[in-house]
Amino acid sequence: MASTEFVDPYLDPESGILRNKVGARTKVALEDAEGDLSFARLMQLMDHPPKATGDVDELRAIHRHLFQDVYVWAGEARIVDVRKNVEGADWFLPVLMIGRAAGYAAEELRSDNHLRGLDRESFIERLAYHYDQFNYIHPFREGNGRTQRVFWNRVARDASWQLDWRGVHGSTNWILRSVRATVPLVGEPVFR
Repeated sequence: MASTEFVDPYLDPESGILRNKVGARTKVALEDAEGDLSFARLMQLMDHPPKATGDVDELRAIHRHLFQDVYVWAGEARIVDVRKNVEGADWFLPVLMIGRAAGYAAEELRSDNHLRGLDRESFIERLAYHYDQFNYIHPFREGNGRTQRVFWNRVARDASWQLDWRGVHGSTNWILRSVRATVPLVGEPVFR
């Protein structure tokens, strides 16, 4: 008789951590290797960024480059539904909707002229809106935050702005704000 219990194909059944190319068997070892290797690849991206398309193809290219040394699935859309492992976190966009929602989010960003020509207040407001839309899509099993930081740095730079992420890395406050952002205001149109 087949089991009805869900088995995450990204996880190693023995260690319970993400399957990886570096042979890490603990969460700490994987985090250390992932951090070091993705940082080295980030330095390469600064000199040789992928084509700026403002869509999920650009995100895939960034993700593939950042995590190519760690995961065989680097740059590929996730095949399981995911959520942050924090109290009150909702699920990110269901897998079956990633393609459609990513197209919609990219079109909205294009409609906003990729945030070019905006004053500071308008830039911040629209960046927050678009960040939330792309974050909710969460196209990858792991590494979405780092991928988005590279993506939004590029969008901001092309719009003549600079982002400062120093207070964000690993911040519980950032995660909680992202969770809160997924709750739409009354009457606010969202594609979720």
